[in-house]
Amino acid sequence: MASSSGSGSSGSLSAALAAAAAAGGGTEEELRALMEQRRAKRMLSNRESARRSRMRKQRHLDDLTAQAAHLRRENAHVAAALGLTAQGLLAVDAENAVLRTQAAELAARLASLNDIIACVSNTNAAAAAAAAGAAVAVSITAAAAAAASASSDPFLAFDGAAAIDDLLRSCPEMSFPLC
Repeated sequence: MASSSGSGSSGSLSAALAAAAAAGGGTEEELRALMEQRRAKRMLSNRESARRSRMRKQRHLDDLTAQAAHLRRENAHVAAALGLTAQGLLAVDAENAVLRTQAAELAARLASLNDIIACVSNTNAAAAAAAAGAAVAVSITAAAAAAASASSDPFLAFDGAAAIDDLLRSCPEMSFPLC
């Protein structure tokens, strides 16, 4: 059988011709023409196969080039989205810092207002106690005045303002605390 390489074809061609002549299948020229036809057909087939291979290779290269371009575009989009996300994160962080500062200020104001409310409540309670004490003092003053007017002793005369003042000073729960 003839080989596909050019250098080995003459040796195998001679062997094929000798085999054909021994078989008595035709003239030597017919055999050469047949072999040449097969060789030309094989060369054409090899050329066609090589062309298809080059086309496949080019298609593969084109596909890889298109895929690389697509991946570059996608990478650019992802980088842009990452940049926007990073900017958004910075904005949210800044807003969060402002809100934390405002929350701390509001907590301090609330604590201050609670202190003021507690002080006012204590003052109101003390004022109520003082008013109750003053009512007791007024009733004591009225009773003492009635007793003094009923008695004829001048040393039993009652000084109402001084008695109330003494009463308020002697009761610590009736003092008016300063906040």
